Parts: sequence; C-alpha cells; structure tokens
Amino acid sequence: MESNALTRKNESLIRSLYTRHGRRKARCCVCEGVRAANELLGSRPELVRFAVATEAGRKLCSGIASHECFIVGAEKMRELSGTVNSQGVLIVAEIPAESNKDETPVGSFLLALDQLGDPGNFGTICRTLRAVGLSELWYTKGSIDPYGDKAIRSALGAQFSLKLRGFDTLKDLQISALQFGYSTVYLTDPHGGESCFTALGLYDRSVIVIGGEANGVTPLDGAKNVTIPMPGNYESLNAAQAATIFLFEYVRRSGLRG
Repeated sequence: MESNALTRKNESLIRSLYTRHGRRKARCCVCEGVRAANELLGSRPELVRFAVATEAGRKLCSGIASHECFIVGAEKMRELSGTVNSQGVLIVAEIPAESNKDETPVGSFLLALDQLGDPGNFGTICRTLRAVGLSELWYTKGSIDPYGDKAIRSALGAQFSLKLRGFDTLKDLQISALQFGYSTVYLTDPHGGESCFTALGLYDRSVIVIGGEANGVTPLDGAKNVTIPMPGNYESLNAAQAATIFLFEYVRRSGLRG
C-alpha cells in the first residue's frame, strides 16, 4: 500500500542499516534490488517493515502492494541506495531469528562456513544451497554478516529461505553437530585429503566445512581432510567454486532430478 512521504526517521534508519552496528541495534537489514526484494516478499513477507521504491521499481515487485511502501524519485533513491546503479526498490526487513540450537537439522549432511569473509562468495553459496534443495547453513564467528546489504544483494535474498546457525568457534560447531548425530567433520583442503569424488562417507551424517579466503579452515581435532582433485596443480579454488563442487557432487550421488 502506498504511504505518505518518507520521514527523516525512516531515512536515518535505512542509512544506519548499512553498518553492522546499526543492524544489530535495530535488528533490521536492507534488502535491495528487484530479485532480492521479490525473493523476500515471496518467502518471508512477515519480515517486511516497509519498502521504498520509485514508480518503476514498485511495478517490478508485485508483492510490495501488500506492505507499506514509500514512493520516491530517482534522485532520492540514489541517495538511499547502497549501490551505484539502483534498481529502484529496497525493503527494510526484520532480521530473522536464528534457528533454535535445539532444533534438529534437516539433511544427510551439513555445509558449514569457517570465517568466510567475502559477501560474493557467501551469496553464491546461499544460492547454490537453494539450487540443490538444501536449507541449512552453519557458520563460525568471523564470517560475513549474513544480513549485510552486500551479502543480501549477492545472495539475491536466498538467505531468507535458509536456516542459519552461528557458532563462536569451529569446535563449538562440531560439538553441536555431534549432538544431532553428524559425527564426522570434513575440512576442505586444496593440498591434501581424500578426493571429494571417492570419499564414501562424505555425505553420510557429516559436516563439510568451507574455509575462509585468507587462511582456509581452522584446524580441528578429529576431523578429516577432503580435497577437490586439481590435475593442473593449481594452488586453490575460490571458496564459492569449491562449495558448488561439493554441493553438486551430492546431487550426482543422490541421483536427484530437477
């Protein structure tokens, strides 16, 4: 529903949400762009506080009509946008409550991120999880804020459909996984370990950990190393590329069809 003019208070809130501190204080985030906005409106409409859009942007998001929407001109939209070329729509949404630590995870294996800091990698991994039909994503402290504006744009809003669980350390993550019967942790390693194409128990009640861009995966007692064979003897793959290979190897083994 179209609303009256955007207030200074709302403008101030939007600008604050481009910082981690602002998001924590308000428990809200900015979801910007047509595809990200439509994903949010379709999957978690109850999270929407209000929207800001140009006339053209509003027409590209049919679900926006059910929510408070402030119509602004292109210049004001550029001022509020976190991008150089705004698509004419942004939504202020509540940050979803993190999945209950006592809630049993769904799936034969879990994908975990350890201090993954790049929003582009994070977004690609979220979209790939959705593509293969999985809903759980675990991560450690030091990883990218899942609800930062860049992470949301990169994921096209896919994180709103995932069950996210954060842990202080990889050891804490391992302990929690074990409580739910995920007994084996595989650390992805570009330099050694069993091949991801031949490791028999790779997706059998396990956790597969993708490491951060700078330092890789944190060492963990009791974990196994798994690698992606690289005949070209290259140093390493991009974190999102590596995650994609592991996720679609799961699809191949499962014989899943679209």
